[in-house]
Amino acid sequence: MKKNWIAVFGITLLLASCSQPQRENIDFEEWGKYWFQGQAEISSFDLTQYRYGEPREGEAVLIFVTEDFSRKNQVKLDDPEASKKDKVSVLKMNQTRNFNTGIYPYNMMLSAFTPTKENSRGLKFTASSQEWCGHTFTQVNLKKGENYSGQIFSYFESEGDHSFSFSGLAEDDLWNLIRINPNEIPLGGVQVFPSLIYQRLSHQEMKSEEAFIRIQDISTQRRQLELTYGSGKRTLRIDFEKEFPFQIMGWEELETKEDGKQEITKAVRKGLKMLDYWKKNKLEDAFLREELKLK
Repeated sequence: MKKNWIAVFGITLLLASCSQPQRENIDFEEWGKYWFQGQAEISSFDLTQYRYGEPREGEAVLIFVTEDFSRKNQVKLDDPEASKKDKVSVLKMNQTRNFNTGIYPYNMMLSAFTPTKENSRGLKFTASSQEWCGHTFTQVNLKKGENYSGQIFSYFESEGDHSFSFSGLAEDDLWNLIRINPNEIPLGGVQVFPSLIYQRLSHQEMKSEEAFIRIQDISTQRRQLELTYGSGKRTLRIDFEKEFPFQIMGWEELETKEDGKQEITKAVRKGLKMLDYWKKNKLEDAFLREELKLK
């Protein structure tokens, strides 16, 4: 029954997207057995997040799941079957980071939506940050002409409610591209828009920068994506398994400050489960947090 459902889904996806350029060299029949089974992949990480010049111990979670998305409105569809050509399959990543700075907590979340079969850059990225001083929200959408348009809503006067635009590759798209197929990632010199989480913590100007991307083997079973910005001030490394489904095992962000001090934010995987978490909302389901080693 499951195999028949996957086959029907694949045919439907192909018909709906036949007018769009397709990703090549990907076995979507095999890909769909993992990603189109009606469950999400949830992985938990021990997090060391640098903030205000000091390392903070916390926790991060990555949630990857496929869903039907609206091309026009760039939101999850309520009734995919009625949407016809407006429907596009995406891989969604939700990334959460939770840590404390002294007495008060930070709760951060990043979402990225990238077409699965269609050869397109990420359609939408959002990030939110809540802490005792206030909260902020940033949203970026891919517009016609291959340019991105974004808005930030912040409690800081200098940021206010601000609009911006940029072209190039969004750093936050790299996580989904790894999971779809690392071969989809452009290598070498690339114009990159830094992560919304990094920009939230650094308050950097919303603009893309010259960067260099490479992927290399780091063991017999793992590879590493390395993104280095031309300024030399920041490097992102993401470790992932060599074989499909290219599970992410950890990452680190190296930032060199003006005084030469290097701050290293690091995450190491500690738990993994495939499940339909949106149905696991009863008190009796709380044991699943223990299986994921969540605090």
